Amino acid sequence: MTENPDAILTQLPARLKTARQAQGLSLEAVAKLSGVSRSMVSQIERGESSPTIATLWNLTRALQVDFAGLLDNAPERDEIEILRAAAVPTINNLGSGCRIRILSPPEEAGRHEVYELLIAPGGALESPPHTRGAREHLSISEGVAEICSGAACEHLHPGDTARYAADVAHAIRAVEGPVRAFLVVQDA
Repeated sequence: MTENPDAILTQLPARLKTARQAQGLSLEAVAKLSGVSRSMVSQIERGESSPTIATLWNLTRALQVDFAGLLDNAPERDEIEILRAAAVPTINNLGSGCRIRILSPPEEAGRHEVYELLIAPGGALESPPHTRGAREHLSISEGVAEICSGAACEHLHPGDTARYAADVAHAIRAVEGPVRAFLVVQDA
């Protein structure tokens, strides 16, 4: 962490505002999520007030940003975050014969999610409608899959990508051998 407290105080307002805007949140929404008044959030973002540690902690939790990273002076672009294969979060009990590896960071949940799907022969991932306007992008790397979105169904082969509405019931089924695919879920 930086050793210059003045630099922290100078950069903190902009970093908080950037984090809020990146989440697409209004001042009012941050106030409700953090328990910090709207006017105080605004004053902090304008550099007119220095938050207490407790206030800053509440704001960083509401904005889903790393407390230490918000205060750190080191540029993030010089870092490579590695998540080794054994550490990738995996869901095994969703769908039938389907294993889902969560590749996107937790702070992206609900906005832009990336998954690796491993579906056993005859297995399927059947999903209820997501939020209004949600879309999925499915790219097949191995096997043949059937994708259905609402009443529309198509077969995909290795190298094929399908983009479809995910705000209706939709399903991905392995129809020829096991399927390995990458899925990107985008909420509106």
